Amino acid sequence: MLYLCAIVAMDLKMKNKIFWNLIILLLILPFEDVLPQSSGTESYITTAVPFLTITPDSRAGAMGDVGVATTPDCFSLHWNAAKYAFIDGKTGVALAYTPWLRAIVPDMNIAYLTGYYRLDSKQTIAASLMYNSLGELDFRDDFGQVTINSFKANEFAIDGSYSRLFSDHFSGGIALRFIYSNLTGGMIATGTETKPGISFAADLSGYYTRDIELSGKTGQIRAGINFSNIGSKLSYTDARDPDFIPMNMRLGTSGTLNLDSYNSITLSLDLNKLLVPTPPKYDISKKDSIISGKNPHVGVPVAIFQSFHDAPGGLKEELHEITYSFGAEYWYNKQFALRCGYFYEDASKGNRKNFTAGAGVRMNIFTLDFSYLMALAQNSPLARTIRFTLSFDFNSLRNVSKSRG
Repeated sequence: MLYLCAIVAMDLKMKNKIFWNLIILLLILPFEDVLPQSSGTESYITTAVPFLTITPDSRAGAMGDVGVATTPDCFSLHWNAAKYAFIDGKTGVALAYTPWLRAIVPDMNIAYLTGYYRLDSKQTIAASLMYNSLGELDFRDDFGQVTINSFKANEFAIDGSYSRLFSDHFSGGIALRFIYSNLTGGMIATGTETKPGISFAADLSGYYTRDIELSGKTGQIRAGINFSNIGSKLSYTDARDPDFIPMNMRLGTSGTLNLDSYNSITLSLDLNKLLVPTPPKYDISKKDSIISGKNPHVGVPVAIFQSFHDAPGGLKEELHEITYSFGAEYWYNKQFALRCGYFYEDASKGNRKNFTAGAGVRMNIFTLDFSYLMALAQNSPLARTIRFTLSFDFNSLRNVSKSRG
């Protein structure tokens, strides 16, 4: 119960009731010991470093968190590194900023810096840094005395990727990731020393695109797949077993129709599933006796395959573990964009149901995007989440310089 002790010991320096302090920390820490075991109707899946699954960019955020099969952009490394093989331009850099869960925590935010470079007509490399600041924390002992004053909890991931074009229509990509999570500052809880969590992971992805013609209008269809965060478990102490990181499978498709020379519209769909064990249903009268489901304490390779058939509720519950993202994007003259989307998660797996919307403007050199999230559930900590994104296309910068010369 180390993490439960850590929760109670933290003072988030805010006026909200302690209830909200507990809620926010349950959202950001892997507290599988704190959460209830499966009751048959609810079976939440928890992992370490869940910030890796948070949408960093405004474009995807405005389209209900779709991204695995949309057109390539600077943020493709997060969604599907294989898309870079089809990206226009030679070099690009982008920065995204999200004031995360500000309805509860006033100083928590997520920043994402990424960039790509085309080696030749078939190969592209990219890199990114995702930084999650959890704000200032005060740790207190059992007597209420401050043990660590104003500790700034943080975690980050550094990525590098390589993508290659295999044909005129298909590409593949691979990404490597270093993950660092320091949530406790080395505090000692109930006599147990804590430490930063460290993990290494990889992504493997594919992307397909083809031009089409429909009713005399041109367009494109696309499909994508990404197995992400496939890597080692992570732990904040040597006193307990490590936790899975959010290994994930995302499938998607999208289609674009050019209405005329100025107007185009894109529709996208993503399906997403965590590749980690589902908590089984235990017999509370017998320690570690599983009534239904499978043993979650397995290795990474076994966990990936087991995740497709280990839910206590059988196939019905397995289907409930899939989240759905729907997105639409309209462009006028390739300069002004309007976007909307919907994200759905089953009530037994978290009950996140959100409408999203946003807009973007593209100049010769940079693109500015904005998104806004409208939660359907009352008192949702995600309500009114906003994202800002700024992207630079250096190829366009060179073209502007040449035209002025």
